[in-house]
Amino acid sequence: MAALLEIQDLTHHFGGLCALSGFSLTLAAGELVGLIGPNGAGKTTVFNLITGVYRPTSGSIRFLGEEITAWPSHRITAAGIARTFQNIRLFKEMSALDNVRLGAFARHDYSLLEALGRRGRFRAEERRWREEAWALLQRLHLAHYAHTPARNLPYGEQRRLEIARALISRPRLLLLDEPAAGMNEAETEALMALIREIQAEYHLTILLIEHQMRVVMGLCRRITVLDFGVIIAAGPPEEIRDHPRVLEAYLGREEPLVAEGGDGRP
Repeated sequence: MAALLEIQDLTHHFGGLCALSGFSLTLAAGELVGLIGPNGAGKTTVFNLITGVYRPTSGSIRFLGEEITAWPSHRITAAGIARTFQNIRLFKEMSALDNVRLGAFARHDYSLLEALGRRGRFRAEERRWREEAWALLQRLHLAHYAHTPARNLPYGEQRRLEIARALISRPRLLLLDEPAAGMNEAETEALMALIREIQAEYHLTILLIEHQMRVVMGLCRRITVLDFGVIIAAGPPEEIRDHPRVLEAYLGREEPLVAEGGDGRP
């Protein structure tokens, strides 16, 4: 299967600190892959490098066969990569509908003059994106919050709203950064079902960072594990669950990473 994303020997330094060293990962179209590790392992740094927030110290990132390592974030979004954030980043005072509409910024096809004059393609495109934003709110069961300020949505619904905002950019690759953070058991189960559904419905490839092991083990066919910026293990969930280096990184001792009947948190 052809690679959608190819990361080769990615390294990133913050001054004298090496946050990521020699990181390589290939994603095929349609995969759902987990990226896990203790706090500070370098997981979000990987997302920031893929999306152009940081420029790597060395290494390369290719998307759909094209080198994107030096591209700015808006160009990467337009190419088909979208993300959510570990700490929810919504425009709190804006409505849920307007938050989703803003996610389409990289897809706008009208000129600055047309936008300033509110004419030409501007009106037609804004109408189309508004309709698409509304459809996404309906699909993610958020339509009743359409005109509600984002800050007034329950926490779990704010997480869903971030996913809706990412989806409106029509990504091929979706990066989910701890989407289940702060959710209770029922919300987590609903989120897992949603991720499966949108992956199939929107033909997405997904790279998932998550601390709830129940989510990772339940969704991902393969998992890469980081510790101190270095890959310490990679493989299917059944191998990662009992991998000695993974257990040591998380727990400091050898015992199952996911306790039977537990909540999946290391």
